[in-house]
Amino acid sequence: MTPTQPTGASVLEAVRAAVPTLRANGREAEERRWLPEDNVRLLDEAGVFRMAVPGRFGGLDLPLAEQFTVLEEISRGCGSTGWTAASWVSTAWMITLYPDSAQEEVFAKGTVRVSGGFTPGGTVTPTEGGYLLDGTWRFNTGCRAADWDMLAALLEKPDGSVELVYALVPMDELEIADDWYVSAASATGSSTATAKSVFVPEHRIADGEAAVEGTLTDRWNSGATGRNYGLIGLVMTEAVAVYIGMAQAAFDLFVERLPGRAISYTNWEDQSRHPLTQLTAAQAENRIAAARALAAEVVDLLQRRADAGEYPTMKERARVHGRCGFAIQSLKEAVELLHSVSGASALARSAPFQRFYRDLEGLSLHGMMAPATNLEVHGRALLGLEPDTPVL
Repeated sequence: MTPTQPTGASVLEAVRAAVPTLRANGREAEERRWLPEDNVRLLDEAGVFRMAVPGRFGGLDLPLAEQFTVLEEISRGCGSTGWTAASWVSTAWMITLYPDSAQEEVFAKGTVRVSGGFTPGGTVTPTEGGYLLDGTWRFNTGCRAADWDMLAALLEKPDGSVELVYALVPMDELEIADDWYVSAASATGSSTATAKSVFVPEHRIADGEAAVEGTLTDRWNSGATGRNYGLIGLVMTEAVAVYIGMAQAAFDLFVERLPGRAISYTNWEDQSRHPLTQLTAAQAENRIAAARALAAEVVDLLQRRADAGEYPTMKERARVHGRCGFAIQSLKEAVELLHSVSGASALARSAPFQRFYRDLEGLSLHGMMAPATNLEVHGRALLGLEPDTPVL
């Protein structure tokens, strides 16, 4: 009997059922600085790593909205698992920007995990049939269980100028350092990967600027595919799903702890009856709802453009930065509010709340996702100025 191909609905159902396990594994994941095999297996069996793979390779080719919902749900269970899954899934989508010969290699099994180091950490040198890759890439999320790694590197041209490229390399051709010791998102295993004269065939090298600007292939000129999203917009939007999932988990856990919980050194025997608690809960929930609405607007924008076979305009891409940045800021504020009235017992390592709080705080520092940076890009566009960033 042929196994039934997963659907978006079945992936979401399986992930939702896995949330209690992901959350229960949170402390173990944090202590080992990497995801338990059980977490990866559950997501693999659910079909998560097929979501961005084109249908012609046996993938699910899910629309952005469905991928977003799944990633948010994973993150309700474990922020680090959600962040790692989002990294693998969004980078797998980026493979669709490469020539068919590269796609056939990466998508051969219909399910794939692709990590990435998107800050230029190395160089590529021309050689017969391709290039030699050398360098070191930090913060390489999920590299410990990835199949492939997409690495940003610089190519020096004959005139002395340099060009940004993305080199696609099998993970087993790289060295992984055991150097991921952090106070937040520690289970992402975002270790350092190193390449030493690794041969990369020409078809696995992509022009970085062209990828960001949507000119790497003719896919935006060949009619509507429904999946030709703007690169940076897709990566940022899928990341926002993780922040929303973490904030929702923190809110749910906060509310679950309230019944019968007294406020120390006061006469309040039930914290839920205190006006400050009520105001805090309302403010936090509304911030989460606002962030979700902003994300939905971005998903709709990217999908409308993809359905029309058009690349988002510069102003639209700047708006994506602003909406994502403000959503993350709102989510961060929501969880900080909850944390401020959670009491000292919420600091216990056994309490999942503190892990969601720390993970969200830590991941809000991510260079591409930092609220202030993204709001600046949006503000410049609103005022008629150039965005002043190569990552748009």
